Amino acid sequence: MNSNPPILEVKNLKASINDNEILKSLDLKIHKGEIHAIMGPNGSGKSTFSKVLAGHPAYKIISGEIIFKGLNIIDLEPEERSHLGLFLAFQYPIEIPGVSNEDFLRLAYNAKQKFYNKPEVDPIEFLEIINQKLQLVEMSAVFLSRNVNEGFSGGEKKRNEILQMILLDSEVSILDETDSGLDIDALKIISNGINTFMNPDKAIILITHYQRLLDYVKPNFVHVMQNGKIIKTGSAELANELEKKGYEWLS
Repeated sequence: MNSNPPILEVKNLKASINDNEILKSLDLKIHKGEIHAIMGPNGSGKSTFSKVLAGHPAYKIISGEIIFKGLNIIDLEPEERSHLGLFLAFQYPIEIPGVSNEDFLRLAYNAKQKFYNKPEVDPIEFLEIINQKLQLVEMSAVFLSRNVNEGFSGGEKKRNEILQMILLDSEVSILDETDSGLDIDALKIISNGINTFMNPDKAIILITHYQRLLDYVKPNFVHVMQNGKIIKTGSAELANELEKKGYEWLS
């Protein structure tokens, strides 16, 4: 057991959308240096959990706490959570017509710089920074001049999300089905980016349906969600069991 305080602790979290309670007394502790996979059938609350952590305004928190770096962030805005070091890669990244990827990434980077009273960078300085990060996800600099996610393939959208995570140097990253819709080559590229980014000062939550991502990004813990709570926790081997048996044997 890790004796250090967790970087993220979720206590008795209950949350709803449109008066429909989705998360029901959910508890989770995550320490620096850990990768946690969350698996479970459709409708179990996995994506809701990721959005509630990030502060999505459509969800209402009924009770509980989200302690991040010793601070209860329940009442913080999404951008404040982001600046503190929490990152969410969306299951379905949205397109932003009329906004270039370069401008979007630079504004996000400078917003975090400003939050920490660090100097903002100009476009030329930013290009030097982002070009180093592009190599980690094997993206061409051509993508910087294109509008955010517009006309991107599924794999390119997911790589763009990982690029944002790397650029913002997030301490806890929640990756919501980052592997969905990817061919094996794109999966390997994204997994390599995640593994290169991960270090003992960071933590990652992988929300996934499939074992195959976990063949490339090895989790320390696998959690099974059902009906809005975590019903079982195990090692990476648990994911193999789920692949073979499905979820019914846990019910």
